[in-house]
Amino acid sequence: MTTTSAPGTREDASGTPAPAARSVLVTGGNRGIGRSIAEAFVALGDQVAVTYRSGEPPPGMLGVRCDVTNQEQVDAAFAEIEAAHGPVEVLVANAGITRDTLVLRMSDADWDDVIATNLTGAFRVARRASKGMLRLRRGRIVLVSSVVGLLGSAGQVNYAASKAGLVGMARSLARELGSRGITTNVVAPGLVETDMTAELPEAKRAEYLATIPLRRYADPREVAGAVTWLASPDAAYVTGAVIPVDGGLGMGH
Repeated sequence: MTTTSAPGTREDASGTPAPAARSVLVTGGNRGIGRSIAEAFVALGDQVAVTYRSGEPPPGMLGVRCDVTNQEQVDAAFAEIEAAHGPVEVLVANAGITRDTLVLRMSDADWDDVIATNLTGAFRVARRASKGMLRLRRGRIVLVSSVVGLLGSAGQVNYAASKAGLVGMARSLARELGSRGITTNVVAPGLVETDMTAELPEAKRAEYLATIPLRRYADPREVAGAVTWLASPDAAYVTGAVIPVDGGLGMGH
């Protein structure tokens, strides 16, 4: 249950006050799912920063160019965000890439690049964000995984491994940081309507849809809704969880 305390604060069910406008960071937040998540936090009145490697940041947000595979860039990005918005209170580790191919054709570079961005990049930003959260004695970390990390997918050995690794990371962080009021959870989207899925051939789209009980792709805003709920006072007692947003595709996993 959410309760209200003094003006400008809000409390979770444990009675812990938090600022009305939080400092939120979404990595890879300038397109697709990441952008929808960032926009949802802006709509809640939070101060939102996004990292990106190319393109332009969305309006109304602090855009910070950052490659999460580079520790110096991660540190510089956090310094810029902290100067503008204060310590990061909500971290959404969303930045990710794919290098899909069958395992016999997968190069070391294909493997290394995906692991470095999707898994090690999430570790770097979570480690850096946790410093400020520990001082505040509160925080929300949400790692964006994938149904592929739970089910596996032919041609995506590297991607599936990176996304499965986020589950172990989140549950370890949940145990390590929980006593300081910091929750760590995972959102595992299924097939989502993005520019990438829009380019799939119609036959392939139909094949994928046939495997989804709800018979449709997710809207990115539905993924954002799960993320913002995990970051809300109503989810203050939820940590170490994996929340699927996949239309039933991965049920039982």
